[in-house]
Amino acid sequence: MAAQVTSEDQLKETIIKLDTEYFDAYNTCDMEKQADMYAEDLEFYHDKGGLSTSKQDLLESLEKNICGKVTRELVEGSIEVYPINGFGAVEIGLHKFHNNQEPNAISKPGKFIMIWQKTESNWKITRVISLH
Repeated sequence: MAAQVTSEDQLKETIIKLDTEYFDAYNTCDMEKQADMYAEDLEFYHDKGGLSTSKQDLLESLEKNICGKVTRELVEGSIEVYPINGFGAVEIGLHKFHNNQEPNAISKPGKFIMIWQKTESNWKITRVISLH
């Protein structure tokens, strides 16, 4: 008898798929896909860079500072997903960033938290907390 798949299991599977989709776009510099996945009222909290509340400014910064220079690697098995009733989900995990300009640099895992909102047609990233 197969184990019953719970809605929480399905939610986690969905969020992991979305995480992969977003960071594939991040790693390949697909700015259109990244823009599509961010909510218009995005808030991005970065422990080093501060708070960004402009989706456009964030995308321009990613294109200028990240594209072709930095890649993200998820720490396998680190993603936790929690439902937010009537809204969406919280994703918490660990990831590493690799600077292509410093191929021998050791990347330490950093924690991230993403708030995903379920809309009628898809999911959007509304809040990001990036800790290094």
